[in-house]
Amino acid sequence: MLSCQLLPNFFIYATLLRRCTQMKDMMEGKRVHAHIIKSGMQPDIYLGNTLLNMYANTGSVIDTHRVFDKLPQKDVVSWNTMIVGYAKHGYGEEAFRLFHQMQQEGFKPDTVTCTSILKACTGPRALEWGKHIHSHIMKAGYNVDVRIGNALIDMYAKCGSLEAACQVFDVMPERDVISWTAMIVGLAQHGCGEEALQVFEQMRVEGVEPNAVTFVGVLSACSHAGLVEEAYGYFSSMCHQNGISPVGEHYGCMVDLLGRGGHLKEAEDLIKKMPVEADATVWGSLLGACRTHGNVELAECAAENCLQLEPKDAAVYVLLSHIYAAAGMWGSVTKVRNTMKERGIQKEPGRCWIEVENKIHTFVAEDRTHPQTEEIYAELDKLTGQMKEGGYVADTRCVMHDVDEGEREQAICYHSERLAIVYGLISTEPGTPIHIFKNLRVCSDCHTATKIISKIVRREIVARDANRFHHFKDGSCSCGDYW
Repeated sequence: MLSCQLLPNFFIYATLLRRCTQMKDMMEGKRVHAHIIKSGMQPDIYLGNTLLNMYANTGSVIDTHRVFDKLPQKDVVSWNTMIVGYAKHGYGEEAFRLFHQMQQEGFKPDTVTCTSILKACTGPRALEWGKHIHSHIMKAGYNVDVRIGNALIDMYAKCGSLEAACQVFDVMPERDVISWTAMIVGLAQHGCGEEALQVFEQMRVEGVEPNAVTFVGVLSACSHAGLVEEAYGYFSSMCHQNGISPVGEHYGCMVDLLGRGGHLKEAEDLIKKMPVEADATVWGSLLGACRTHGNVELAECAAENCLQLEPKDAAVYVLLSHIYAAAGMWGSVTKVRNTMKERGIQKEPGRCWIEVENKIHTFVAEDRTHPQTEEIYAELDKLTGQMKEGGYVADTRCVMHDVDEGEREQAICYHSERLAIVYGLISTEPGTPIHIFKNLRVCSDCHTATKIISKIVRREIVARDANRFHHFKDGSCSCGDYW
């Protein structure tokens, strides 16, 4: 067309941009954009939104925002597209800020806006944002239809408020398979395995056909509750009654289940019999189980397979180091560390976050940078003394240094989660729950310590680690010490 000296019009450019979006081809999309600029054409609101959508869906947040800022006209679709782009790529805070800016400029958020923002609600401040959006939905008079209800269930479950997720689920006038699946997955993440299975059975009674994702949730619930026989039953019914062919995620749940239960040989055999090639996540589940049960030989095999698939995964090296350290194999620990240095691989430091009065406070192990450090450490030492009076003995197996027991105990007592919890205790009203977030899996000693702390201070402590939620209350945890 161009070789015939014919200039494309708005419709043709929009068609090309939509095709680039479908193909996820940003480079071709940029070529079309360049043609629009060279032609001197001023995009109307429809073409502008199509261009915005192309960038938002092909992965360039910077280009999306640049186009958004230059749009001569904006409508609700423009704002929604920008918010969806931010949400999709993990920029929750920016999406929430844009939500407020949208209203300040006189645009009324619709249901698409609200569901997009809810999907962006992740991280320490997510629950606050999610509650704000929920309030807006109610004040705006929007019906909590299936789409909005599903987004609210997912948001509340991911943000640690399982009770609110259950309330939304219970009042929904209509539910689809996504509603049921979100509730099952949410319950499983919070350690309520048996409750998740009850919801699944209720789903069956009501005639809703489960899909492959539903069974991932069901098998995950079995894994976190140690329900081995039940998991085999659900795995079989998925294949034979529901006609769903298992994929890597389903096998991963089964390997995780068997590994947690100490059936390491059975888990290894299952991996070898899988009709699909095991990915790094599956081998990683087996490696984690080897750490729990102290199986060095199988851990080395699992780590080798993990690193063949993802050679730069620092978590594998760290897990293997922990297994060697727990076994007192300090020469092997040094060897792993040297390998990491040679390959330029750095361990991700453990961090904890807590939000107090709309401000995020971040801690690392033995952190002394906080303005209230002296008060935090004094309170933590006091708590540690009370814990010891009640029979607490530090589990120092995960300390990664070959030092005497006193130094090992001191190192573990100042882990990031304890510092965050204590800051929450001294900074919030007595009796209020404390919510903390950790980027890695909580260690066994901190898990034990947090249970005891919850009993001493008579507060619920909700901890979100890399894998799941733990609800500590009155000296026990929702996971039943099985995580």
